[in-house]
Amino acid sequence: MELRIDALVRSKADCEKLGFSVGDFVSIDPQPEFLDNGFLVSRHLDDKAGVAVMFAALEAILREGVELPVDGYWLFSIAEEIGVGASSVLSSDIASLVAIDNGTAAPGQASDEFGVTISMADQTGPFDYHLTRKLIRLCRENDIRYQQDVFRYYRSDSASAIEAGEDVRTALITFGVDASHGYERTNIHALRSLAELVTAYLTSPVEIQRDAWEVSGIEGFTTQPMEEAKAAHEPVVPRPHRTDA
Repeated sequence: MELRIDALVRSKADCEKLGFSVGDFVSIDPQPEFLDNGFLVSRHLDDKAGVAVMFAALEAILREGVELPVDGYWLFSIAEEIGVGASSVLSSDIASLVAIDNGTAAPGQASDEFGVTISMADQTGPFDYHLTRKLIRLCRENDIRYQQDVFRYYRSDSASAIEAGEDVRTALITFGVDASHGYERTNIHALRSLAELVTAYLTSPVEIQRDAWEVSGIEGFTTQPMEEAKAAHEPVVPRPHRTDA
């Protein structure tokens, strides 16, 4: 990135006289635009829009006086881009971590600026099967538009938690963004849908009760639905070998 100083400077000494120095922090004007058709154009939507979604869900829960089935914690990290976002702030009684981030809308991706984009996997591997399927089911039950995507060159705060050894289930839900890390764009439809899913998830009953125990046996351990494979035809039984006497 090139920084242009709109001042009469011709040397390093001239810059230092004005207070500029190596390593100074630079803040970029996000220049947000809110269009009548619901589009939001701004820098830093990743992840200020995610913060707005979390506050919207929290405000709705408090306003309506909803009692959550278990405690919920809102984590705001400023270190996701350097890989240490959720690596040291989770308490031992947290069983599930749902990260909220942007999903890049680009060729070869299924992310969209409308509805929720649920990530099935990122560059660190797949997300928890049961937690992710629950989020998909909540979208279907609450008529929340959604799509599924895989991010091959992307990671989130959930990855840093797993790498730090946290024993948590992880999932990633996103709002589609065009021109990620540039002059970004999303739509209020995606943000509203994401807030609806967050609210539905937080107010839903806990299904995997064994997650409340620090140490347990295999009773109640989650399993994936399985069906016996159906053979297309009867197996071929080889005929016994016959020899002439």
